[in-house]
Amino acid sequence: MKFKESFTKTAVKTLMDVILSTIPKKCFTTQENSNKFMLTGDEKFSYVPGKKWTCGFGKASFTPDDYDSKTYYIAGYDSNNPVKGVLDNLYARAVYLDDNRGDGGVVFCALDCVGMSRKDINDIRKLALESGRLGKVKSINISSTHTHAGIDTQGLWGEKIYKSGKDESFMNSLKKTAAQAVISAFENRKDGRFFMGHTVVEDMQADVRTPETYDKNLTRFRFSPNDKTGDIYIVNFASHAELLGTTSLVSADFPAYLIKEIEEKASGADAVFFNGAIGGMISAKEIKKVYRDSIDCEAYMKDFGKQLGEIALSVSNETELMPILNIKSKGIAVPGDNTVLILARYLKVLNNDIGRTKKRSKVCIYSEVGYLELGDKDVAAFLIPGELFPELYNGEFLSEKDSANHRPSDYPKVLSDMTDCKHKFVIGLCNDELGYILAENDFLLNEALPYINKATDDMDRDHYEETNSTGPATGKIILDETEDLIESAK
Repeated sequence: MKFKESFTKTAVKTLMDVILSTIPKKCFTTQENSNKFMLTGDEKFSYVPGKKWTCGFGKASFTPDDYDSKTYYIAGYDSNNPVKGVLDNLYARAVYLDDNRGDGGVVFCALDCVGMSRKDINDIRKLALESGRLGKVKSINISSTHTHAGIDTQGLWGEKIYKSGKDESFMNSLKKTAAQAVISAFENRKDGRFFMGHTVVEDMQADVRTPETYDKNLTRFRFSPNDKTGDIYIVNFASHAELLGTTSLVSADFPAYLIKEIEEKASGADAVFFNGAIGGMISAKEIKKVYRDSIDCEAYMKDFGKQLGEIALSVSNETELMPILNIKSKGIAVPGDNTVLILARYLKVLNNDIGRTKKRSKVCIYSEVGYLELGDKDVAAFLIPGELFPELYNGEFLSEKDSANHRPSDYPKVLSDMTDCKHKFVIGLCNDELGYILAENDFLLNEALPYINKATDDMDRDHYEETNSTGPATGKIILDETEDLIESAK
């Protein structure tokens, strides 16, 4: 058996090395080209207040209306799951924010989808920037809500594993819709006051992989326009949007009903949701019942969203923020150790920007990290290009004894150590989707078929998330590059 496993492992590695060494040049780009439409933000952070806050909101639906005559695939659970109906619409929702210090505003846009490659996000940025309607901006950020009932926007959920599940015309429509939402947010801008509050949410989340750790905070921003029209709410919370289970109905999952609750209860309000650090896997409390289909998933999902909306509206510890907005972004490269994902890129199932390393059989993936501060050191947000395991944010790692590799974690700083702001949180799946971003001491691959079959450690724990990651070094690179980014802004 040992010989068979060793032979299989060697054969797979040899095959992958041959494939990777023969990937055509047209599949590759440079980091410079990959960064072309990434606005880097502020070179140095300043804490001199601007004149006032200006904010705008824009939204547009990208739900296709021809799903009954054309095949689209649901993304998030099983592949080859064609759309059979629509429960609720998919939206691009965008917020423009400016402190009026003269260096331009910032846009944050959330898409109701499982994830978007940075290459596709750059297409949205390009459309918005080249429209001539956006005005002066210093940063454009596009996140995914991570609904598991949206239409395939990555390519991984098609009819066949080697064939992309993305529909080109749908993707083009989505990009135009998202760019229009970004532009509308700028064009709808108004002057007003900006507030932040947060509350601990008890008994609504679960972590289905050790260590059991996650951010229980729901963070809420509220912009109140001077003309007394509806407020704009921005909500951040960490949970997989997967509560419908293996449905064939298009839905934005619980974020749609969180937003619905806010917009119905707060007269004239608009709202947008951004997910948090959801690796681990962070989901809703009853997620195992959803997995087993032993619960009314639709009712549970809607109620979960409604409850979060009620909690968001009940936040009572608001702080008014001074008009100070600092943001900075940086392009990064992570090793493409997951040969299955690189093979998917070769087969045009995925379209992530990749580049060559010095070793011809090695590939890197180009991505980015970002860091945001609001007010006078009141709020910090880490913009992370994937599903971050919360321990990389809060430092609550498994011990040497309890980790799969039986060694201690080795990170000089985690994200929460990198800032002295009063309140801090993660915006996940922001400007890319690199999959799960894990702690290296608990990163375990199947010996015979790494990144294909999941591993099981000596404590009988499954290691599924590793198969949907770029590799064990990604977490450290993201931490190191984020720390470097923050230090460079001082």
